[in-house]
Amino acid sequence: MQKLITVLLLIIIVKASFSQTIQGTITNLDNQPLHGAYIYNVTSKSHAHSNEKGAFILNNTKTNDSVTIGLLGYEKIIITVKPFHFKEGMVIGLKSKAFLLDELVLTNKVNAMNSIVKLDLETNPVNSSQEILRKVPGMIIGQHAGGGKAEQMFLRGFDIDHGTDVALTVDGMPVNMVSHAHGQGYSDLHFLIPETIKNIEFGKGPYYANKGDFATAAYVGFQTKDRLNDNNITFSYGQFNSLRTLGMFDLLDRNNKTQNAYLAMEYIATDGPYNSPQNFNRLNVFGKYNTLLNNGGKLSLSASHFTSRWDASGQIPQRAVDSGLISRFGAIDDTEGGNTSRSNVNVSYFKFLDDDIKMTSNAYYSHYDFELYSNFTFFLEDPVNGDQIKQKEDRHILGFNTEIEKHHNFGEVAANFSVGAGLRHDIVNDVELSHTLNRKETLAYLQLGDVNQTNMFAYLNSEFLMGDFKVVPGLRLDYFKFMYNDALAANYKTLSNYKVALSPKLNVFYNQSDNLQWFVKSGIGFHSNDTRVVLQQEKDILPRAYGVDVGSIWKPFPKMFFNTAVWYLLSEQEFVYVGDAGIVEPSGESQRYGLDVGLRYQFTDWLYFDTDATLTHARSTEALDGEDYIPLAPDFTLTGGLAIHNLKGFNAGLRYRYIDDRPANESNSIVAEGYFVTDVNVSYTLKKITFGVNIENLFDVDWNETQFATESRLQNEINPVEEIHFTPGTPFFAKGYISYKF
Repeated sequence: MQKLITVLLLIIIVKASFSQTIQGTITNLDNQPLHGAYIYNVTSKSHAHSNEKGAFILNNTKTNDSVTIGLLGYEKIIITVKPFHFKEGMVIGLKSKAFLLDELVLTNKVNAMNSIVKLDLETNPVNSSQEILRKVPGMIIGQHAGGGKAEQMFLRGFDIDHGTDVALTVDGMPVNMVSHAHGQGYSDLHFLIPETIKNIEFGKGPYYANKGDFATAAYVGFQTKDRLNDNNITFSYGQFNSLRTLGMFDLLDRNNKTQNAYLAMEYIATDGPYNSPQNFNRLNVFGKYNTLLNNGGKLSLSASHFTSRWDASGQIPQRAVDSGLISRFGAIDDTEGGNTSRSNVNVSYFKFLDDDIKMTSNAYYSHYDFELYSNFTFFLEDPVNGDQIKQKEDRHILGFNTEIEKHHNFGEVAANFSVGAGLRHDIVNDVELSHTLNRKETLAYLQLGDVNQTNMFAYLNSEFLMGDFKVVPGLRLDYFKFMYNDALAANYKTLSNYKVALSPKLNVFYNQSDNLQWFVKSGIGFHSNDTRVVLQQEKDILPRAYGVDVGSIWKPFPKMFFNTAVWYLLSEQEFVYVGDAGIVEPSGESQRYGLDVGLRYQFTDWLYFDTDATLTHARSTEALDGEDYIPLAPDFTLTGGLAIHNLKGFNAGLRYRYIDDRPANESNSIVAEGYFVTDVNVSYTLKKITFGVNIENLFDVDWNETQFATESRLQNEINPVEEIHFTPGTPFFAKGYISYKF
């Protein structure tokens, strides 16, 4: 019997010493699973990543191998593999710590740029919804309607307007509005409270099979936190009668390992620097509940409501300022402004169907109201009453997304397959464009009707890992149905049309080393046109975009990160619905190409530097030379800053953003002036209380936040004038705050 036991033990030891697979789970010290942890076998060079449940499978591993486990924001640990690990698995708890750039390892399993944005967010958090999109490298934003209107975006040579060429989501729920009263793709992100953001995922170009409508220049996905580390009450007050209050509260026992819930509330008010007060206010309420189910799944339920109202001074003509008629912060029509609200319910479900198969789904419903009053041309069309317009709509959005991902090994080739499908349906009632007077009287209806738009989609994405190469082919299929009932028509009639789009993608990554990755990305994408455009034009319903990126991600030194990309994007013919005028403006084929460069350097554990530069050439391919400029397309942008993070309770950040002079019209005869603006923030934490100061436009420069070449006529003018109309950027603006965590 003793000999038999000895032989069996010897067999177990020998088998373990040559075992090829080991399983485990990564958690934090509160026993919560950690997703995205990097598990690296130093001996065999094999690696793995933890999934949403914190689980991982590490191949090519044997007894006495040295395994390193790391995750940004947690202390790295090294484990020597023992025989019992093969039988019992590894259960590893990581201790949280400051984010350090030298811990980031480049592999073809990690989207390194998304990890970098997470590091940027940790070292210099956002403190307003306007700042959220600035975390996307190379993106410039501007506000031009009293703080309540969605921001205008600029990226990769696009004047994206309010979202026409970038797809935005929050926890899988779309933000972009199709066939919107103001403009296609309109994206009001103000319902997202900055302190609830857990992660920002982004990708530039039309290269991702799981991203569809509007994902031509880029996509940005926001993920909210599942739980709070602390309860938080914050109050801030500053110039221009500006205040903000925030409360975030954990609703369940923190020792509960299977479920958690929290509530966040935000209120903002300001008059702004304008001669006519903005009277702006916004209320946000957000709640989220998570639970682990008995079947091993995870269920999340979130609900939110946001409401906002404001007055605005609008875009003013340069000549009115130059003549002394008004100041930079004056107004021609100070009755502009609006109000809007959005209520959301989002249910998410995650489950492992098998050890190598997982399913992720979410279903959502949104109710959205919008009413905006603008006056861009003053007295050009109506010399008596003025040209004020109202844009209004009442919208319901229903939809779902689901994805099944499977891992499989084909010999030496590791593969991941993702199959997804979904639906989005918009019911938009009383989409209105009307001529109004003083926000009270409707003089004439210019457009009025109901929109129904449906998008069904399916996609397949594959990832093949072959040594140092990763090949990612993908294919997406979209079906759109457009319907419109014109309330101003003499007889009732439903206008309808449909379109199908097939969008292939192919991305290739090569890891030359752990610290150098090369990539080639290519794909075809699209953005839908407004339903009213589709039903007026029989072609180019879903104008396509053809793109390619070639670049690298490199860590030349442990504390330095450098990324580059040379890119090209060709956009087909589009018929763009201009909501401000209720007309269709055709624009021909266009091409853009450029260079993106980014640099991050962590001087010390507490001092962090980042900067991103973009150089872009954007032209229409069908216009005559000299008449082929694309209005407001930026040629050069530069963003970045320096952050001090958690230095004995002291935090500070210096942020800058620059955009150069750019053409405001097709001939470049009217130029939108560039600007360089610097912001700074300083805070100190004493136990559970934080005191801070934020300053926008530190050097009090005169800058124009948004600019347009517009033909307008003032009341005392005989002839109209086309020139720059602008919204002035914020002058020196200081606000202080106090925050208490418990």
